[in-house]
Amino acid sequence: MKTEKASFSRRSFLKTATGSLAGITILPSTVIAGLGHRPPSDKLNIAGIGVGGIGYRNLKNMELENIVALCDVDATYANRNSFREWPLATRYADYREMFDQQKDLDAVVIATPDHNHALPAYLAMRQGLHVYLQKPLTHTVYESRVLAETARRYGVATQMGNQGNSADGIRELCEWIQSGKIGEVYRVDAWTNRPIWPQGMSRPDKEMRIPKTLDWNLFVGPAAMRPYNEAYHPWNWRAWWDFGTGALGDMGCHILDPAFKALKLQAPQAVQASSGKFTIDSAPNAEKISWEFPARDNLPKLAMPPVTVNWYDGGLLPDRPDELKDGEQMGDENGGCLFYGSRGKLICDSYGMNPRLLPTDEMRHFEAPAKSFRRIADAMEGGHERDWIRACKENPANRVEASSNFAYAGPLNEMVMLGVLAVRLQSLNRKLIWDSVNMRFTNIGMDDRLRILDKSEFELNNGNPQFNDVYRELPAASMAAEWIRHSYRQGWEQI
Repeated sequence: MKTEKASFSRRSFLKTATGSLAGITILPSTVIAGLGHRPPSDKLNIAGIGVGGIGYRNLKNMELENIVALCDVDATYANRNSFREWPLATRYADYREMFDQQKDLDAVVIATPDHNHALPAYLAMRQGLHVYLQKPLTHTVYESRVLAETARRYGVATQMGNQGNSADGIRELCEWIQSGKIGEVYRVDAWTNRPIWPQGMSRPDKEMRIPKTLDWNLFVGPAAMRPYNEAYHPWNWRAWWDFGTGALGDMGCHILDPAFKALKLQAPQAVQASSGKFTIDSAPNAEKISWEFPARDNLPKLAMPPVTVNWYDGGLLPDRPDELKDGEQMGDENGGCLFYGSRGKLICDSYGMNPRLLPTDEMRHFEAPAKSFRRIADAMEGGHERDWIRACKENPANRVEASSNFAYAGPLNEMVMLGVLAVRLQSLNRKLIWDSVNMRFTNIGMDDRLRILDKSEFELNNGNPQFNDVYRELPAASMAAEWIRHSYRQGWEQI
């Protein structure tokens, strides 16, 4: 594996790559000069960043292209699959080094922990590279906004890894709702069985020895440095605020996607949350979040009144609709989405799959409206990735964008990240009013304080339970601003 280069080379690259957005797009050398596209028969040169887990599966769905570079901070984790699968690909630990040295790239796949999504995607697009980025799109609202704008400015093909967005189920659901089958939708309930990992924890006190094949500095990346502990890696990072976004970040872009797409949602005007115990460091084990959206422009067959979207996780569920039969499951084992309309109800499984009217007996007489959404073959078995590859090869002037391109995925992810913020800010005891244009909450004052659990301890003292909870008070306005737009650690360029 290549090691970290001298700091001068990295600083010079970052200075060039992360300057003002007004600059020259550097197209890959393999792009046909003067056309800005390549024939479908030509193969893309693709790099993977974060290739030990879901990134490997994404690359396998693209293996008819050229996998030329692999970047991962943990050589052992990556060697389980990707390093073995593509032994001729150049290996890196630092994606900045890869961008600096690997000049034959056309596109990148990014499947790192959430906090390391935005910067490599931004740097890649600045070099004219197409980007496939795992969900959630970013770690913050601000990063989502920047990636959507950067993709637009540089004309690259993009896709977020919420594969259900390309499947037939969500397209059928959208067609049914937008043709007025259940009338005007005024409420949506969505839920998931996540988290299926521990959350609500205090930061571990114990410092462990860093595995020889792990570059801990690169794993932490733009987040605040802390000692290594196996509670963070491998895989466990999703529970920690500095690295992940909890159950909502894990599944929100999948399960909220049908509501966002069918109802043409954009920015909510208010959000509020309640949850089980969480800490300054770790997300809760269960939470409920509500977003309020204003009316949107009416469609030919459907008015778009204000709508409230509710989220439940950690075993919490919305009220069971009367139309479900006794014993009939809501959604599937991963979750689902329930639409309340003025003329009826519609339910689907996770990822927007298997939409059906309630009561389900009505489906025997159901006449589907005409198809109005483009269909993508085998979306859940690699079609989502392959549709992005198709878009990469098309001329930007007349490209059919991939289904969950950043212009769509950015606002969807902002909704999800606002839910994360509402959970972290819930001790303010208010509905938070959101100013989307300026990316700020308008009803958090400079004197407002947060009260967040720092550590929780329990012991028995002579048979009597004793709870020792330590809370931390923090200035709400400055913390909200920091969580909307993170300050990156020194040495990591701020986007």
